[in-house]
Amino acid sequence: MSQTVTLSPAKAWMVSLRLRTLPLALASIVTGSAMAGWQGHFKPVVALMALITAALLQILSNLANDYGDAVKGSDEKGRIGPLRGMQLGIITREQMKVALVAAIFSTLISGAVLIWIACEKPTDILGFLVLGVLSIIAAITYTMGTRPYGYMGLGDLSVLIFFGWLSVGGSYYLQTGAFHSVVMLPATACGFLAAAVLNINNLRDIESDRLNGKNTLAVRLGPMRARYYHVLLLAGAVVCLAIFTLLELHNLVGWLFVLTVPALYMQARYVLHETNPSGIRPMLEKTVKCALLINILFAVGLLFS
Repeated sequence: MSQTVTLSPAKAWMVSLRLRTLPLALASIVTGSAMAGWQGHFKPVVALMALITAALLQILSNLANDYGDAVKGSDEKGRIGPLRGMQLGIITREQMKVALVAAIFSTLISGAVLIWIACEKPTDILGFLVLGVLSIIAAITYTMGTRPYGYMGLGDLSVLIFFGWLSVGGSYYLQTGAFHSVVMLPATACGFLAAAVLNINNLRDIESDRLNGKNTLAVRLGPMRARYYHVLLLAGAVVCLAIFTLLELHNLVGWLFVLTVPALYMQARYVLHETNPSGIRPMLEKTVKCALLINILFAVGLLFS
C-alpha cells in the first residue's frame, strides 16, 4: 500500500519522536515506584528523575530505530505503519545524527543525576552506571550497526529485560536500597506488556519486514503463531500480577488491575481474528493504553492495600 504524505519538518520530528510510546516507558517506573511506596520507601525526587530518564531513553530508542530502519531501507513506502521523516526525505541523516547525539547526552546527564541523588554505596553507583550505559547501547543497536539485534528477532527479549526487569527492579532498588525477588513478578508483567506493544508493531509490519530482511520475532513465528504469542503475553502479564497479589496482598483493592481484563480479552480476540496487517494498526495505541492502565490500577491497588 503506497502512501503519499506531506509533513512539515516539525510534524516529521514529532512522528520520529513517537511521543505516544512514552507511557510504555513510564508505566514500569510507576510500578517500581509504587512497589517502593508499598514498602514505605517512596522517594518523589528519585521517582521523578527515573521517569525523566526513562522518557529520554525511550526517545533515544525511537530516534535510533528511525535512523537504523531508514539507512537499511526497512522503512520503505509500502509499509503499513506511518511514514517517517527520514523515509520521506524531510529529515536528513546528518540532522538525525545530531538529534541522536543530543538524546544520548541528555539521557547520560539525566541518568547521572538520578544515580547521584539515589545511590550512596560505591558498588551501587558503579552498577547503575554500567546498567545505564548498557541501556543506551541497547536503545541504539536495536536497528543500528552491522548486526542490529532487532533484525535477529531479539527485540522482545530486550524489551522484557529493559522495560520490565531493569525498569521496575531498578526504580524499586533506587528508592528502597534493597531488592526482593517478589518484585520480579510485577516486573515481568511490565515486560510482557511492553513486548505485546512491540509485537503489535511487528505484526503490523510483518510483510514489509520479511521482504526487507528484518527478521523480527513475529516474522520468525509467522502471522498466526505471532498472534497466539500476543495472547500469551497479555495473559502472562495478568497471571504474574495475580500471583503477586495472592502472595503479598490481602484485600480486594489489590485486585483493581483485573478491571482491565475485559479490554485485554477483547484485544486478544481482535488480534487473533484480524488477519489484515492494516487492521492491526489501530491496536498499537490501544495496547499502549492498556499497558499503562493496568500498571496504574495495579499501583493504586498496591498503595491502598
